Amino acid sequence: MPGIPSGTITFLFTDIEGSTKRWERNPQEMGVTLARHDELLSKAVEVNGGYVFKTVGDAFCAAFATASQALNSALDAQQSLYREHWADTGDTGDTGETDRIRVRMALHTGVAEERDGDYFGQPVNRVARLLSAGHGGQTLLSLPTYELVRDQLPAGTQLRDMGEHHLKDLIRPERVFQLTIPGLPAEFPPLRTLDNRPNNLPIQATPLVGREKEVAEAEALLQRSDVRLLTLTGPGGTGKTRLGLQVAADMVDRFEDGVFMVALAPISDPDLVVPTVAMALGVQEAGGRPLLDSLKDHLRDKQLLLFLDNFEQIVEASSHVPELLASAPRLKALVTSRVVLRVSGEHDFQVPPLDLPNIKQLPSLERLTQYESVRLFIERAQAAKTDFAINNDNAPFVAEICVRLDGLPLAIELAAVRIRLLPPQAMLARLESRLKLLTGGARDVPARQQTLRNTIAWSYDLLDEGEKALFRRMSVFVGGRTLEAVEAVCSADGDLPIDVLDGISALVDKSLIRQQEGLGGEPRFLMLVTIREYALEQLAESGEAEKLRRDHASFFLTFAEEAETHLTKADQVEWLTRLEEEHDNLRAALSWGLSDLGEVETALHLCNALWRFWWLHGHNIEGRKWVASALEKGQDAGPALRARALYSAGIMALGQGDNEKAKTYYEESLALFKELGNKQGMSWALNDLGILMEAQLDYDGAEVLVRESLDLKRQLGDKRDVGVALANLGDILRYKNDYAQAMVLLEEGVSILREVKDTYGLATTIGALGMTVLYQGDKGRAAVFFKESLALSMELGYMMQVAGCLGGLAAVSRAERQFERAAKIFGAVQSLLDTMNTALHPGDRNDYEQNLAEVRAQLIEEEFKAAWAEGQALSIEQAIEYALEETRDE
Repeated sequence: MPGIPSGTITFLFTDIEGSTKRWERNPQEMGVTLARHDELLSKAVEVNGGYVFKTVGDAFCAAFATASQALNSALDAQQSLYREHWADTGDTGDTGETDRIRVRMALHTGVAEERDGDYFGQPVNRVARLLSAGHGGQTLLSLPTYELVRDQLPAGTQLRDMGEHHLKDLIRPERVFQLTIPGLPAEFPPLRTLDNRPNNLPIQATPLVGREKEVAEAEALLQRSDVRLLTLTGPGGTGKTRLGLQVAADMVDRFEDGVFMVALAPISDPDLVVPTVAMALGVQEAGGRPLLDSLKDHLRDKQLLLFLDNFEQIVEASSHVPELLASAPRLKALVTSRVVLRVSGEHDFQVPPLDLPNIKQLPSLERLTQYESVRLFIERAQAAKTDFAINNDNAPFVAEICVRLDGLPLAIELAAVRIRLLPPQAMLARLESRLKLLTGGARDVPARQQTLRNTIAWSYDLLDEGEKALFRRMSVFVGGRTLEAVEAVCSADGDLPIDVLDGISALVDKSLIRQQEGLGGEPRFLMLVTIREYALEQLAESGEAEKLRRDHASFFLTFAEEAETHLTKADQVEWLTRLEEEHDNLRAALSWGLSDLGEVETALHLCNALWRFWWLHGHNIEGRKWVASALEKGQDAGPALRARALYSAGIMALGQGDNEKAKTYYEESLALFKELGNKQGMSWALNDLGILMEAQLDYDGAEVLVRESLDLKRQLGDKRDVGVALANLGDILRYKNDYAQAMVLLEEGVSILREVKDTYGLATTIGALGMTVLYQGDKGRAAVFFKESLALSMELGYMMQVAGCLGGLAAVSRAERQFERAAKIFGAVQSLLDTMNTALHPGDRNDYEQNLAEVRAQLIEEEFKAAWAEGQALSIEQAIEYALEETRDE
């Protein structure tokens, strides 16, 4: 069509805020209003040289050859709309006005493809997402448009920089600007973007292609009051995860407490589902209390969408989903799975393949390129080979490739990337003999899944022998892998027939693995779940599987043992984070060690290396399960190894508040250490047995054991261990009211721990100093100690000690006779313990209970309950802020 803008285009999209409600309340008057709205919009576009290429309901989509024309059109339209006297549709809106409609507008500039008077491409998707972020009466511009108009703004107008925002398309953030017009409203609520609601949705490398219909249908279902659980089902490679991510992103502003994704693909044990969900939500374990109960408490009053991705391999745990929904009336769940969960309340949404053309009656080239499957192939092919273009010659082959691949997004992407080597005709010839349904395969496997396996097989067959070897060997990793790990495991004997770096580069280029940035900018390489399943099959057929699993476990044991040496040093925060990043691989190594073909000694060594990580990061339930299994299976392990494992098991039991079992473990460990003459081990077990006695109020018995431990540590000359023992002994003497000697020991412990830079030891010891000086009446100094301990604990993510420090600050308020303040902070502490599912250290627990009892005794019941309730309502950040503000240094 002549006169239609082409090439670099500025798009103006608009729609009316709240139009659905207006139609429901007064459809007759709304019809009149909409007609006038259309007149004003059409005139504003026309007089500024624009072209309206689409209207959907009250939404306008216009294209302009220049950004200035588009900006002037938006300006004219907003002014005309604001001046107009509108028919009363019964909608007062936020302003209280009954006669004014509010239209949001968005402008974005980019290169788009025009076909049959319509536009396609990423700029069109981008401006639509930008529009969804705005509010009625607000006009938003993207950075490309801003750069083109900023030096030629109409008189009186300004562009306000709104900063970078992640729009709901889950790709790169967009710098957003707001047009301010004299005489028109300029203040609006925060933009409706991913940044303004809590979420952990991952940013995607590429935009979603197509799926508009499925996204709209899934969102409509989730908005229904009778739909609490929506499961997106379909075979592997259908794009369930990507569709679910888009739905979750679009819905983020409808859930006050946010949208949270839980990636379940790395786990295969149904018992780990609840801990994995809890970890994603920041709910941690507490001694003796079922984690599921704490998770229910955390979710009970929240309006939140839980996105559970890849449920099929742990479907045995599906009953937890309706159980959580039943406990939280405003919670909704979006699930992706290859099979339906078959639980009450579930709504099954079958994700279809991308729409396909009829290859027997091919449409015109323009129509053909509008099919989602063909669009996806073209976009991915152009990303791999920038000069690729579809034309009348290759279009039939592209269409047939999409049909042969059943419209499965993953299969199409794997095919499209080969465009660098094979033109569509040659690609189709290879597919012709490969993509038939498998014969002799499992009959209960869906046909499309078998077809996808063949598609991946075709991609695999295009690799050279070195790339094939690396691809199948990399499947031994779970949840990602670093270059160092790949080199160590996949070429442990130097027999890999390709350089690892070259091989990884080839696999990334061929879309068989993906790269993302890890800690410190170090690259991590991920393999899609379906692709990894195929790679595992190839690994099993190669006969290399057991050797690779052994090498994998050996590498991560070495890693864990190296990490353990750093967990009491200055860089312990960094190493705790590294352990968290590799947690799935560590689980895989533990699973192998406990398997019939594994080595239980490896599992025991891993438990001994990981206990401090489990303790500090709140994995006590999982850690206890691993070490208990290893001890049971490793009855014949050497006494030195079992002694340490028993000690590790005691730590895990202590973390759950199971003091009796912890005592049994410690005593068995101590007996073995004595038989071995291992003084260091004896000192550990004696120290922890003393802590248990302290928790049970047997201070004399505790002092005897910890002094014995301290003597051994001094003989061994381990400064850090001496510092810890001094701190523990000082804490015990405080309970015996020997404050002077307690201060000497605690200060000596702090001095040593500062010297060795042990943040964990410092946090606990400084907290003990705070309580000691408080009991001596020095409230100001106590507050200083608690604040320092709190800062160190937050740096570590050590929530047990965070709660202890807040309890200490509450005790300071109690000592200052600010009882209502103290009650409020104690309420916040209890809320933290419940929400984070964290138990207090045994010594802190005693202080907490004593101080809380005194506060309660000083207040009438109504006053206490009111202050406690106020504290319970605080978030952890609010609780910390309140405790710090209300504590007076003297």
